Amino acid sequence: MITLALAGKPNCGKSTFFKAATMANAEIANYPFTTINPNFGVAYVRTTCPCKGLDLTCGHCIDGVRFVAVNLIDVAGLVPDAHKGKGLGNQFLDNLRQADAILHVIDASGGTDSEGNPVGAGNHDPSEDVKFLTYEMTMWVYGILDKHWSRLSRQASVKTFSIHQGIAEVFTGLGITADEVREVELKLKLDLVHAQMEELVQFSAEMVKISKPMLVVGNKIDETPEPLKEKLAAEKVAFASAASELALRNAAAAKVIKYLPGDKQFSVADGITLSAPQKAGLVKIAEVMKKNNGTGVQDAINRAVFELLDRIVVYPVEDENKLCNKQGDVLPDAFLMKRGSTPHDLAFQVHTDIGKGFLYAIDARTKMRIKETHILKDGDIIKIVSAAK
Repeated sequence: MITLALAGKPNCGKSTFFKAATMANAEIANYPFTTINPNFGVAYVRTTCPCKGLDLTCGHCIDGVRFVAVNLIDVAGLVPDAHKGKGLGNQFLDNLRQADAILHVIDASGGTDSEGNPVGAGNHDPSEDVKFLTYEMTMWVYGILDKHWSRLSRQASVKTFSIHQGIAEVFTGLGITADEVREVELKLKLDLVHAQMEELVQFSAEMVKISKPMLVVGNKIDETPEPLKEKLAAEKVAFASAASELALRNAAAAKVIKYLPGDKQFSVADGITLSAPQKAGLVKIAEVMKKNNGTGVQDAINRAVFELLDRIVVYPVEDENKLCNKQGDVLPDAFLMKRGSTPHDLAFQVHTDIGKGFLYAIDARTKMRIKETHILKDGDIIKIVSAAK
């Protein structure tokens, strides 16, 4: 399953974002390092369920809206010079190893300084926070490479040794391949065997971009002065109000309102009489949503999966006529696949044995057999025929 990580300095609203996205328990407080150990939860990407256009009832969506699970990690807050051990240091950075992509949450309101201390809205430039996480991760990756560099340099004198493979092995935990190392070397016009420190730092920055794609999320948009918002918008920051999203999800869970994550508006549930404080709170949230086209939390998760990681949603079925499994469950599963994946890739995703025994696939919409090299599209419904039982 895809894993996203929430990263950023302390007190930027990461834990509120995490709780809103997962409805899991996470300590939230207005001081640095509330989160010491990482929190793990399940969030969801939102997509349109195929049953909506096929006049079916699948039982796995809500009014045609399908939610597909992804892992979400809320890691400890990062402060400048964390790669040197400041704050919680490399503990934070090591927790990012397992993430496929990173949501870098910043305090868009400018209400906290570089170390997460409250300073009042507009008194800190959040643009500076955008830069420092990339720098800290770059220096962390460089530190890993530097520990092994003397050995790699010695081995490079042997003709049979591949510096690209050697570096890839050093970065095994980051999922970096020898081909990617070679591509970055060519892109930067480096000679890795004889590279100096500055060149290796530049190389490490490119490795971060490849292994940990990042979306910057400007949180606390409901508290952000307009000049700061305009500046961050120019830097293509995604905006969110995690506090608003959390309030809406709690209200929806209590059946006070009708709201699905990612909706652009909400409505008060039938028969509900709101108290004055409830009305005031919901009016404020409605204003935030109107200005920002929603709370931004679900949009950020969707962008990380569908844009950064370039995933599509594919639905495997066992009966291509009824679009169900052997138990008659319609559209029971939804898999997030890399764009460019084939039916054979889907077979392995369903089960290793099914992948090994793959024979062919059927497009359930057209009822036609498709090749194992056929490129899958978002929303495809596929039957896998395999020798495996």
